[in-house]
Amino acid sequence: MDFTTARFNMVEQQIRPWNMFDERVLELLSTIKREDFVQEQYRNLALSDIEIPLPGGQKMLFPRMEARLLQELVLRKRDKVLEIGTGSGYVTALLAKMSDFVYSLEINSQNKQFALENLIKLGIKNISLIEADGINGYAAKAPFDKIFIGGNVSTISPSLKNQLKVGGRLVAVIGEAPIMQAILIEKISENEFKQTTLFETCVDPLTTLSSNTFTF
Repeated sequence: MDFTTARFNMVEQQIRPWNMFDERVLELLSTIKREDFVQEQYRNLALSDIEIPLPGGQKMLFPRMEARLLQELVLRKRDKVLEIGTGSGYVTALLAKMSDFVYSLEINSQNKQFALENLIKLGIKNISLIEADGINGYAAKAPFDKIFIGGNVSTISPSLKNQLKVGGRLVAVIGEAPIMQAILIEKISENEFKQTTLFETCVDPLTTLSSNTFTF
């Protein structure tokens, strides 16, 4: 398979038309090889507009959704980032390339190991992978400049929002199937938040210790 052509088509045909204008994100998507973050049997599908299964269950987000949520974070090289749901490590790699340091929480040990192996191969070191339930964030390392939630949650808890710095941004998918919305939360002041709906979608729920599915 010609991955170079497939990657170009992913960026130009799937992603760019989806209200994508941040050339930094688009350039990174053209550079980081998504096919290196999937199981071998899915390698030829890695750049397709589908959700790809993970070793420990659940699926990767659509490439266009990963890109759009990354764009909404407005990442800076000095940012400290929290990722909830490591999955394959692909989004972790993108976050790490655009920020100073990423703390990534993954509840499923199989997915965490898979992601770790993928990230080591890429030589990315400004990350810390933690096997943990990420539903309430990571208070020990808060506050964060940016928070990326890689699955659906019914709501965003006050404790998680308060782990943002003033001026910080959080992206997530909230709601209950079949009605879900991708949202952006901005921390305006210590006690004020602004929430913006980005688009409608439907993805698998984020796993917590009280659920029976795996995180991604």
